[in-house]
Amino acid sequence: MINNDAEILKLKNRIKTEVCKLAWNDNLNQEAIDQMVLDIIPGPKAAWRCCVYKEREIVRERVRLATGKNVSTNPDTKNIVQVIEPACDECPINSYMVTDMCQHCLGKACLNSCRFGAISMGDTHMRIDPTKCKECGMCANACPYGAIIHIERPCKKACPVGAITYNEYGIAHIDEEKCVNCGHCIHNCPFGAIGSKVFLVDIIKEIKAGKEVIAMVAPSIEGQFGENVNLAVIRNTLKELGFADMIEVSLGADMTAALESEEWSEALKEGKKVTTSCCPAFINMLRKHYPDVYEKNMSQTVSPMAATSRYLKALHPYCVTVFIGPCVAKKDEAQNHGITDNADYVMTYGELQFMMESKGVEFKTDVAEFAQEGSVFGKKFASSGGVAKAVLECMKERGEDVDNITLLQAAGGAECKKAIMMLKANKLQEDFVEGMFCPGGCVGGPSKRKTEVEITRARVKLLSTADDRKILDNLKNIPMDKFSMERNWQK
Repeated sequence: MINNDAEILKLKNRIKTEVCKLAWNDNLNQEAIDQMVLDIIPGPKAAWRCCVYKEREIVRERVRLATGKNVSTNPDTKNIVQVIEPACDECPINSYMVTDMCQHCLGKACLNSCRFGAISMGDTHMRIDPTKCKECGMCANACPYGAIIHIERPCKKACPVGAITYNEYGIAHIDEEKCVNCGHCIHNCPFGAIGSKVFLVDIIKEIKAGKEVIAMVAPSIEGQFGENVNLAVIRNTLKELGFADMIEVSLGADMTAALESEEWSEALKEGKKVTTSCCPAFINMLRKHYPDVYEKNMSQTVSPMAATSRYLKALHPYCVTVFIGPCVAKKDEAQNHGITDNADYVMTYGELQFMMESKGVEFKTDVAEFAQEGSVFGKKFASSGGVAKAVLECMKERGEDVDNITLLQAAGGAECKKAIMMLKANKLQEDFVEGMFCPGGCVGGPSKRKTEVEITRARVKLLSTADDRKILDNLKNIPMDKFSMERNWQK
């Protein structure tokens, strides 16, 4: 995994792997957890923080998340992404700081500009009292030397929807009414103070109980583990872990494209603009921040994950479905919003590797081929523009003229926000909006296993072996009359 938080990842990875080992061995009890904490932080000297006691408390909070529980400081939260408070309290509190460039000048423009009495004279340069500072920025604008800088915390800077604030002690707070659970803040926190709930223990329990647990792998999985790890290798690995079988969610992507294309055709007739329905973080942004656009313009077709799960549950009524992908927000989609028969659990690519390590399972490349299930258009849902291209392909396969259809492909939180604001203001020129919250699409998701360049290179080779089947032809033998593709459908 390529990230700027390598040391943090080592700790997180070890905790999740050890938790999985305890779950496989039916030994996930408090005594074993306490021993694990001591093994990870043996002491007597601290490795990262002020003392071993603080480090152990941080590990305990990470264990809670790794076992699917909420952090102890926010036990009733419904959010997937959560703040580990003991790990957060060493981040700088004040957003505006006086640097050594301060000349201690006679004019005192900064002091005179402050309306809150936050600036005072120090021995060698001016000082800002963080308890009085209102972060208005007037002092920074007034300083003729540019000696006052604005420091924005990495987590807050990474959040596209302004969901992160701080309390009086400088500890980050996530506003659940604003948070879209995209997970962008997680890898941007240099203290590792933000994490997401993990459901590996629940999945392991389902497997050990002998249930028919079926893995649903995201279209972005091809290329995540290198060009030699194809779908056949992944399926063999998952079955070795105890999964009953594996299915491509690119098949569900074909289903979504087919139904969404019908929506687009009707929208064109009505002069209505429609947004795509695949990215859960994008949908959460619509639902929480632009509810009028959510009601009026969002596609009512379920995501490929939900489509695949409903298909499986129609064929295997008692099966347990587990989505495996790069996305943190998919965990949120699976647990709420009234979408029935969605995935029962979601794990990321990183979490798949923790499960493999906990059981000593590795990718073995000398396995039989895997029969392709989704079209190449469904497979390319993972990249920015892939959803729209698949929808247009379905329209063309039905004989419709798509030459004059215009699309806005928004990838990344800022682009998505801009697109929706234009739509809300009736200034959007394009006919349809494809919204993906991660730059580059799902292949650039928070849990990607390599750089986007490496993933793309591997995907080119792997996808070159796919046949050229049409989307609608691919769905002819799928019993789509046995389940609904509508987003708000209830049993």
